Amino acid sequence: MWAAGNKCLPSGLVPAWPPFKGRLCLRCAAVKRKRRFVPFGFTLLELLVVIAIIAMSTAGVTLAMRDTSQTSLEREAQRLAVLFESARAQSRASGAVVRWYATDSGFRFDGVLPDALPHQWLAADTVVVGTRTVQLGPEPIIGPQSVQLANTNQPNRFRRISTNGLQPFSVQEENAP
Repeated sequence: MWAAGNKCLPSGLVPAWPPFKGRLCLRCAAVKRKRRFVPFGFTLLELLVVIAIIAMSTAGVTLAMRDTSQTSLEREAQRLAVLFESARAQSRASGAVVRWYATDSGFRFDGVLPDALPHQWLAADTVVVGTRTVQLGPEPIIGPQSVQLANTNQPNRFRRISTNGLQPFSVQEENAP
């Protein structure tokens, strides 16, 4: 208190005397001082929760990332299966036999217009293993056929693109023994 037995004004200011002009009484000053030190910022628990969330999301992204050579081989196999089906549809529409050949620089389709279908691999390290030709006749049912693709970076991983003659071409994963 600013004076023994006296009380401060409701505003918290001391009466306007010359020695106390504009000052707060001791009680009001202590209350105001307590309000002034309001904690701000993050607590340790909040920081630990944020760090745990970041760590779990980083682990999830790391586990979701795939090997690029394996991804490129899968992409090439899916692309070739779609190209086979496209060439098969063109063969049925035109009534002419379409043949697919693997070449040293990629592949080619005979029996379709020269630029109707692509003739190069998306990845330069893709190679054909085994059978290097496929015949896509105009008949609705063709014989069972398959092509095996490999990646030069991972020679023990293969993708087989095959059909039983009636179903569309599909991709199967194979591992070398």
